[in-house]
Amino acid sequence: MTSTETTPSTAGGGTDRRRWFALAIVMTAAFMDLVDVTIVNIAIPSIQRESGASFSQIQWITAGYALAFAAGLITGGRLGDIYGRKRVFLIGIGGFTVASALCGLAVNPEMLVASRFLQGAMAALMVPQVLSIVHATFPAHERGKVFGLFGAVVGLGAVSGPLLGALLTEWNLFGWEWRSIFLINLPVGVAGLILGSRFITESKAPRALKLDLVGVALVTLGLLMLLYPLIRGRELGWPLWGNVSMAGALVVLAALVAYERRKSARDGSPLVELSLFRVKSFAAGIAVQTVFGVALGVFFLVWTLYMQFGLGWSPLKAGLTGVPFSIAVSVAAGLSVQQLVPRFGRKVLQAGALVMAAGVLLYLWGSGHYGLGIAPWQMALPLVVMGVGMGLIVAPLTDAILSEVPREHSGSASGLLNTVQQMGNALGLGLVSVVFFGTIGDHLRPDQVGPAFADAFRNSLGWVAAVMGVIFLLMFALPKRPAQHVEGEQAATEPNEPALVS
Repeated sequence: MTSTETTPSTAGGGTDRRRWFALAIVMTAAFMDLVDVTIVNIAIPSIQRESGASFSQIQWITAGYALAFAAGLITGGRLGDIYGRKRVFLIGIGGFTVASALCGLAVNPEMLVASRFLQGAMAALMVPQVLSIVHATFPAHERGKVFGLFGAVVGLGAVSGPLLGALLTEWNLFGWEWRSIFLINLPVGVAGLILGSRFITESKAPRALKLDLVGVALVTLGLLMLLYPLIRGRELGWPLWGNVSMAGALVVLAALVAYERRKSARDGSPLVELSLFRVKSFAAGIAVQTVFGVALGVFFLVWTLYMQFGLGWSPLKAGLTGVPFSIAVSVAAGLSVQQLVPRFGRKVLQAGALVMAAGVLLYLWGSGHYGLGIAPWQMALPLVVMGVGMGLIVAPLTDAILSEVPREHSGSASGLLNTVQQMGNALGLGLVSVVFFGTIGDHLRPDQVGPAFADAFRNSLGWVAAVMGVIFLLMFALPKRPAQHVEGEQAATEPNEPALVS
């Protein structure tokens, strides 16, 4: 996350063949995190049925990971700069493995939610070190090839996560049911821990920034005060304390801004570099990234609930249905970066927002037209259209946001970009209580479940389409063409970083 703020040593990086083993290890860890984000959604109905989790607990199983991940990302990067990236990476992958075991062995929904928070916190230690270790291990002339491999791993993780989750849930290995989606991390994590301790070279930043634990605490508190009432409010009858808590969250976030301003003046190491928001394209881009995270957080959870609860599909059928979407995202992302953005600039991102909105509306129409008898092939066209739109956005968005950021702040900007993406995702998962469960009545008869979930899905799609319209308008504040101010190695690293946590 913060590796570009300093220039780590690459001693031995150009001649030591062990660096390729180190690359395989850190990429496996990145893949494990990516898969763990996407694999859970497809298994949620199985978790709900087997563990008896309430729908608010289901939301926390997904939102808790995103919240802990978001709150710790920048601090995780700085810990690596200060104490050593290898050391913090190994702590992160070891903790992630332990948390995965606790998730798989959870005896009740409460333990699973708590374990997911821990898993997200450990991912926040592990993930920021990946690109920092690559940067410290490989000489500049090799990094283009390395980040090409990294992009392929990211794409593979996005495509394989839901399908792997579906297969593991459907196969019911050793009678573990949904638990296997977490327990599969154990051998991978143990291998990464052992091999990483042997093959990864230690590196630190010469002048690392100090930690801002107060800033982390304020961010976490503010988000919890906002998310908890959103997720629990419906089932508790929207009590007064919930409204007070959500209003108080704004006060806490205002206090964060004031504290960060003072800390920046005092020691120059705030959690949030507020001066970045004076860059118009960055401020607008942060808004786009946050709102986009909200839309994705809403869609992917309600999509799973719709297919498995509303339509009664198996996890495997639901997982296979998403394959055209994942392929379309990957193809469009490659085209947008390599061919379209260099020619058309910002218009490509805006076209992506409109295309994705069109796909959402097409899906909304198809769900209503075909009803509960809709087939996977009838979902294929809207999903492909949505995937193309998303692909046109996700790949070039980071470069557009960071292109006008001063070089000395590029590390802080990239870390903040990752953080708000996850915060937006957590907020979207919280809003599912309002846009999805808020339209479903209590105490449904079995014959009412399917129609109720289908209606709630269509209502959610309407909100997602509206959000994409907002994103289209916000994109007018992005630069017409990303400025090419970033030199070789930085250009290779920063645009890829948010893909880790998409």
